[in-house]
Amino acid sequence: MGAALAALGLRRSRRDVRPISRVVLELTFRICDLMILGLAGLIAFFLRQTEGPSLQSGQYLGAIVLAMLFATLMLHRFEVYRDDFLYTRRIPFAGLCTAWTVTFCVLLAAAFLVKVSDTYSRVWALSWFAGGGVGLVAGRIVLRQWVRGLSVADRFANRTVIVGAGDQGRRLAGYLQRHGDVTTKVIGFADDRLTRVPRESEGLPVFGSVDHLVDLIRRDLVDQVIVALPWTADTRLREVVNKLEQTPVPIRLAPDLAAFSFPDRRFTTVGRLPMMQLFERPISGWSFVAKSMEDRILAGGLLLFFAPLLALVALAIKIDSPGPVFFRQKRYGFNNDLFECWKFRTMRQDRTDVNAEVLTRRDDDRVTRVGRFLRKTSLDELPQLINVLKGDMSLVGPRPHATSAKAAGRLYEEAVDVYAARHRVKPGITGWAQVNGWRGETDTLEKIERRVEYDLFYIENWSLALDLKILLRTALVMLGDQEAY
Repeated sequence: MGAALAALGLRRSRRDVRPISRVVLELTFRICDLMILGLAGLIAFFLRQTEGPSLQSGQYLGAIVLAMLFATLMLHRFEVYRDDFLYTRRIPFAGLCTAWTVTFCVLLAAAFLVKVSDTYSRVWALSWFAGGGVGLVAGRIVLRQWVRGLSVADRFANRTVIVGAGDQGRRLAGYLQRHGDVTTKVIGFADDRLTRVPRESEGLPVFGSVDHLVDLIRRDLVDQVIVALPWTADTRLREVVNKLEQTPVPIRLAPDLAAFSFPDRRFTTVGRLPMMQLFERPISGWSFVAKSMEDRILAGGLLLFFAPLLALVALAIKIDSPGPVFFRQKRYGFNNDLFECWKFRTMRQDRTDVNAEVLTRRDDDRVTRVGRFLRKTSLDELPQLINVLKGDMSLVGPRPHATSAKAAGRLYEEAVDVYAARHRVKPGITGWAQVNGWRGETDTLEKIERRVEYDLFYIENWSLALDLKILLRTALVMLGDQEAY
């Protein structure tokens, strides 16, 4: 074990390698921000004095202190100090400026309401506001450079030892070395099976047994321990944990090998047992309520707005060719359930393909003259507003496909493994894939794969703002779409 320690440069006297506490860093940032605001106010005050400080200096000092206290709340409220702010390269310019602007406006309004605004110099106030904003931004840039230097020097890294040098431990070490953050530095392994494991793994030494690891912890050479043993080894796990629970460092239990297939998933608690959260129901809770209201209100309004146009289109279809005005087709919807999707009929009645055995192609002779125009302008989709009001569809979502639709001769669900995941939400009249150019004929596997990729992105990143963006872009796409035929 001594040789391994020497290779790492670990010595009992090297207490300076302990990681800097996040609490200390955050407190430093908070104090610096408040000092900058206070100094900006004082500098602005003294620059305005031509005959030395006036009798009103106490009032100015009180305003500065009050602003510093309120700014503390606002900086926290606008997440300037959120969990990852220390270790990311992003500087929260918007949060800093917004928090300071809200603070200044609230104090200004309070001074006006209590009728003391005339007591203060407007030039001083504006100078303080500008100086404080610039100072916050400049101070954060300087602090960020300081933190970056500490990060390069591994001053935030918890010296981490992995218990278990088997397949699971080696895989975990490799993963942390490739994808870990600045707060974790794996320095080696500990394993009781010294005769069955190599003295070095993944370029890291095996220090010795768990008892040796406990000794390292007592000598303040280890900050964190991760137990990477198979979860099926219940007896061995308990023995290791019983030894380590007597030490004052954090002890983590690494996920089993299967968890490496889902590295970005979080854990939740069910019946007091930790469980990996693979998928949540998308667009649920208040998000579901908001989207439902969006669908019903906008769909109802659009039906009323387009009513004259719908009547003209229906008349044109009847004049152009015999047959019904509407075409109803079974399509897959939410939870893979079938529903009847409404469209204006665009094909000849005797050539209609109810199950979409053959997808429509450019210059398809089955399409009528009016139908060609309707497809080109996407007006044939307007009756789906009825589906939205019925609750079968949404305005925005993955486009519903016919039951027999194919890509390169293969059914969609056979062509793309995750195809059915599109049905975790209601289908839409338009979608993220469509406004990004992935619509029309799917004559290659790539086209359906990319369409599904964009659909799944929409499901995972849904917001009302994204819906409105898609609706606006849909209007532009309809005017010049070359893939609709």
